[in-house]
Amino acid sequence: MAVKPNRSKPSRLKPSTFVRLKLRITANGLRGSTSRVVLFVVGILFGIGGAVGGFFLLALPGFLDDTRVAGIMLPLAGTGLLLGWLLLPLIFFGVDESLDPARFALLPLSRRTLITGLFAAATLGIPAIATLLASGGVVLSAALLGGPGAALAQLVGVILGLLLFVAVSRAVTSAFATALRSRRARDLATVLLAVTAALLGPLQLGLLAGAERADWDRVAQVADVIAWTPLGAAYSLGTDVAEGRAWAVPVKILIVVVSIVALLAWWSSTVERAMLGTAASGQRAVKAGGSRSAVARLMVRGLPQNRFGALMSREVRYWWRETRRRASLITLGVVGVFLPVTMSVNGGGSGFTVLFIGALASISLANQFGFEGNAYAANVVAGVPGRTEVQSRAAAFSLFVVPLLILIATVVSVTAGHPEDLASRLGTLLAAYGIGLGVVLPVSVRGAYALPSTSNPFAMSSGAGPAKGLLAMGVLLAAVVGTVPMLVAAWLLDDGVWRWAGLPIGLIYGGAAYLIGSRLAGNLLDRRMPELLSAITPE
Repeated sequence: MAVKPNRSKPSRLKPSTFVRLKLRITANGLRGSTSRVVLFVVGILFGIGGAVGGFFLLALPGFLDDTRVAGIMLPLAGTGLLLGWLLLPLIFFGVDESLDPARFALLPLSRRTLITGLFAAATLGIPAIATLLASGGVVLSAALLGGPGAALAQLVGVILGLLLFVAVSRAVTSAFATALRSRRARDLATVLLAVTAALLGPLQLGLLAGAERADWDRVAQVADVIAWTPLGAAYSLGTDVAEGRAWAVPVKILIVVVSIVALLAWWSSTVERAMLGTAASGQRAVKAGGSRSAVARLMVRGLPQNRFGALMSREVRYWWRETRRRASLITLGVVGVFLPVTMSVNGGGSGFTVLFIGALASISLANQFGFEGNAYAANVVAGVPGRTEVQSRAAAFSLFVVPLLILIATVVSVTAGHPEDLASRLGTLLAAYGIGLGVVLPVSVRGAYALPSTSNPFAMSSGAGPAKGLLAMGVLLAAVVGTVPMLVAAWLLDDGVWRWAGLPIGLIYGGAAYLIGSRLAGNLLDRRMPELLSAITPE
């Protein structure tokens, strides 16, 4: 009797199954880890704060009883939210890959089932819930301006807007993850995204300055155009009903629905390649090393050929070649030059901004062990001393950062018209950087978290997005506060004295803070190597 082959049909799981799976994975990831629970709770509190603030801000047109303000503000608010969902996952927080598509590659799931389930699960998270709660202010504005009918129309728009935000975030990150297979594409994307991130601050300052001289009639015309695009259509439904344009509601709903379907189709076309992962496309030719030994070829020229030099050489190559690390260096360079220059051009404030940039330079090390994952086990087995580990990492990072700080101090001094302040500015930068290292090194040992082992370079494990932001803000605040004695010294000393004394004082002050912090971090690492390895290993 012939045996028929097993031709299993693709399973048709309900989206609720993916939602329950995500909730269970999230709960299991928090179980037994106090630090993750604390960060998750703090992330919820930040989400609640953002939701409350956004709610009252978006409800403001209703309280003012002004449909013209609503017609300008609400479509632009929808555009801002969409751009936030588009850029923030790529630049800062990543996307929650609790349900990594690659884990479903061997299951008999149709593409439609997979996309529907992942999309439903993606709408259940702190950013999505906070966005939905904040958008309730748009519904309140519509109710105050146009009554229950306008509120109902805007409620539909808010729900469709959230679906649009999630769809655009997932589609774009999946497309980028698929496109970044080649080295050249990764390098280009790194530069573009880092420059985009760095220009957000100067762009915001420019927008605020432009708002003071804005032609609001022209702004209203721009908002009217945006209201008929996917950028702002979902947030203008209530205003249309309030102004007697109910006929526009179904048209704009159709615009948003078509956009969501198109984005899901785009996501569907890239998620399958993301599930397959990367494959080697050939072997690179290995260049002959000449007369240098195999060990010497692994070392960066000029570094000592010992354990410290080997660790430092490895870190130098990581910072130069690894996409996420290199992106932080590019971001620091663009922010460090453009932000102080912009402040100087707009009338001052560059002194505190330079202090801020010096503190900002150190936060890239806040989760320095998380980039390695379980590869750090090699250092644990080798028994690398903690102080050697953290100091070699800081030294390798400083090879890139210190020349960058010198460039920033030079550009800012020349742009501000005070080149004689170069030494004191550089001293302030180095003092803030040294204090930042003194704070960030112990934090990187105690607050490390795992990054997911996925082909998506923008993926963050559950709860790691808030963790990344909170660690960075904590280190930044501590470094800025720690540099206050430098500001006091600059205030007490005469300007002429400070111009030549600022550099040595900054070197001594920042160097002392670094030595204290590295010593604490080294001792802490000696006691917590197994716990650190467990914390940074993806589950």
